[in-house]
Amino acid sequence: MAEVLSQSEIDALLSALSSGELTAEEIRKEDTDRKIKVYDFKRAMRFSKDHIRSITRIFENFARLLTTYFSAQLRTFVHISVVSVDQLPYEEFIRSISKMTILNVFNCAPLEGKFVMEVNPNIAYAMLDRLLGGPGQGTDELRDLTEIEMTIMERVFGRALDNFQEAWKAVADLDTAVDHLEVNPQFLQLVSPNETVAVVSLSTKIGETTGMINICMPHVVLEPIIPKLSAHYWMGSMKSSKDYSEDWEAIRQSLGQTQVPLAAELGNSTISVGEFLSLGVGDVIALHQDVNAKIQLRIGNRVKFYGQPGTARGKVAVQISQAIEDDEGVGADE
Repeated sequence: MAEVLSQSEIDALLSALSSGELTAEEIRKEDTDRKIKVYDFKRAMRFSKDHIRSITRIFENFARLLTTYFSAQLRTFVHISVVSVDQLPYEEFIRSISKMTILNVFNCAPLEGKFVMEVNPNIAYAMLDRLLGGPGQGTDELRDLTEIEMTIMERVFGRALDNFQEAWKAVADLDTAVDHLEVNPQFLQLVSPNETVAVVSLSTKIGETTGMINICMPHVVLEPIIPKLSAHYWMGSMKSSKDYSEDWEAIRQSLGQTQVPLAAELGNSTISVGEFLSLGVGDVIALHQDVNAKIQLRIGNRVKFYGQPGTARGKVAVQISQAIEDDEGVGADE
């Protein structure tokens, strides 16, 4: 977008033209001069804007999945959202995080290399406090984690990486696994200091505690699937005529195992409160249904079958004699 001049700059330019200090030819020459842009090879931009947009979409989905996962695990209010997606040298990423933090190093097979999930200590301690029965408050006091706390964090974030796999499923099938947990970034040397990495920052709120979760992904590790991050590939991979047969079969099997209440209604009757209070042993209540009539079988509050009472293997049973179609179904009030 061209630079817009302010009113004072326009007035100064018109004044210079009228006084002869500046000519129209000089203005044209300045516009045609080649503009040189400084390029820093230490901050090589190896991810295109298209790649950054695709990564942003993937991690917006990942943030939603993490919100659901941590809400269920911690049983408290959790909100996670994407703040930014940047590319910078690995050395700069290491310098930007605190000296004492939680670094989850994990593998993503078949990619060769490791990613890092850096969790702000305030968030990590709030998670630990909640998991160990506390209210879920963070702490300003930085300390080393005990062996028990380290094991808890590895298990929690190990299961959280299942959501990482799900978020990337549209691009590549990744098999994530926690490699190890680190607390000092100075001991973490995944790639060369000048290697370009993509850093995704997630704003995290757990109860009243806020902090950041950063995911660092080296370009050299993502390189095999970089072409799949383009919008052309992303749209091309979405089949217009997707085969939903497997999905429907899974849904059908799941519904087939759903339990529903089935009640056989022998009949009904209406009595007054006074008659109800005066009932005693041996009293008979006459039903509104003939003894030889078919009984109604209800699923929930809707009559779906007619049947005949009897016994089977020494137990009271009902034999279905007629099925009622949906458009013929008898309502709960009938």
